[in-house]
Amino acid sequence: MQLSRVQQRWGAIATLQAFISVAAGAFGAHGLKQIVAEQNLAWWQTASQYMMYHSLGGILAVVLMAVSARFLWSVKLFTLGNLLFSGSLFVMTLTDIRLLGAVTPIGGVLYLSGWFVLLIGFFKPHKNVVN
Repeated sequence: MQLSRVQQRWGAIATLQAFISVAAGAFGAHGLKQIVAEQNLAWWQTASQYMMYHSLGGILAVVLMAVSARFLWSVKLFTLGNLLFSGSLFVMTLTDIRLLGAVTPIGGVLYLSGWFVLLIGFFKPHKNVVN
């Protein structure tokens, strides 16, 4: 299968997020244990896990873009969700600025929106392939 430029770009972005998720998880498990409180460490773990789940969802969406351009929205929503959900939890863990917790649910809504767009794409696929 030949990937379009758009698929290559978004595939690379989603894969980089998966890489960051693994690195962050390892750092949390080995580097942060002695530095941050247990509650903060739980936030870090949640951020790492959700980033991976949605990075993999983004990679799936990139592959599905060969069927329908509609799936591009899923990878965009997952990426923005990773930035806001996981990003806010990572920063909150390191700084203990709990006000950032107000941003986290926005990222969660973006995650849900990405999954919803993916769901709709299965029921109403378009034949406009992304080039």
